[in-house]
Amino acid sequence: MNRLSMNQMTVRSLTVPQLLDACQRHGVPAVGLWRDPVQTNGVTKTAHQVRESGLQVTSLCRGGFLTNPANQPEALADNRRAIDEAAELGAQSLVLVVGGLFDRDLPAARTRVADAVAQLAPYAAERDVILALEPMHPVFCADRGVLSTLKQALDMVEAIGSPAVRVVVDTVHVWWDPEVEVQIARAGERIALYQVCDWITPLPADVLAGRGIPGQGHIDFGVLGECVAAAGYSGFAEVEVFHEEVWAADPEEVFARVIRAHRELVLPGLERHLSG
Repeated sequence: MNRLSMNQMTVRSLTVPQLLDACQRHGVPAVGLWRDPVQTNGVTKTAHQVRESGLQVTSLCRGGFLTNPANQPEALADNRRAIDEAAELGAQSLVLVVGGLFDRDLPAARTRVADAVAQLAPYAAERDVILALEPMHPVFCADRGVLSTLKQALDMVEAIGSPAVRVVVDTVHVWWDPEVEVQIARAGERIALYQVCDWITPLPADVLAGRGIPGQGHIDFGVLGECVAAAGYSGFAEVEVFHEEVWAADPEEVFARVIRAHRELVLPGLERHLSG
C-alpha cells in the first residue's frame, strides 16, 4: 500500500475532504488532485487539509493546453497559476496535457508546445515544481495531446534541457507502443509519475471514458511496472480511471477494487525488479 496513490478522478463524486478522509481510512498514503475541485474547496484550505492528513500529493492535474496560437498569453498565465497551486499543495508534479490541433499543422502545434514549456520551465524550477509532459494515445492527438509517444515527449524534454521538465508514463497511453520498453529505459530518472489504468474494449462513445481499473482490460501491468522500476522509478503508482461504471459505483467499493488491483496486478511488477 505504500506505493498506491488514488487519483481524484477515479472517485470523482468525492469532495476534496471526502477523498482525503477515504484515503486515510483505507490506508492509501497519497492522492492525485485536480484543479477544479481544489479551487472549489480553496487552494490554501486544501493545502492545509493535505498537511493535516499526512498524505502526499503525487500530482496536480492539469496544466497544458498550449497549442492554440490565438491564446498563448492566456494559456501561459493559466499554467503559471497552476504551477503556483502545485507548489502550495506540495504536489510532486504538475501534469501537462499539452493540447490538440487548432489547424492541420501538427509539427507547428508541437513546436508551440515546446516553446511554451521552455518558457514555463524556469518559473516551475523556481517554485520546485516538476512539469510532467503526458504523451497521450494517438486517438487523442486531434483534441487533447499532440505528443503521442513517450519518444516524442522525451525528445522534447531533452531539447528543453531543464530538470524541471520530465514525463508521465501512463499505461493507457503507452501500452500499445512497440518502443515503450526502450523509451521507459531511456526516460530513467526523468519519469515524474507512473499512472495506471486499463484499456478496455469495446470502447465507449466517449473514448476518454474508456479507462478501467487494472484487470478490466488488456494491459500487462507486470511488464510495464517492471520496466518503470528498472528505469529507477521508486515512486507511487497513481490510479487514474475514467469510466462511467466506476464513477457510478459506491466510492467505498471503488477503493476496495483499486486496492485489490494494486496488490494483485500493479505492485508485483514494480517490485519484481527489486526482488530480482
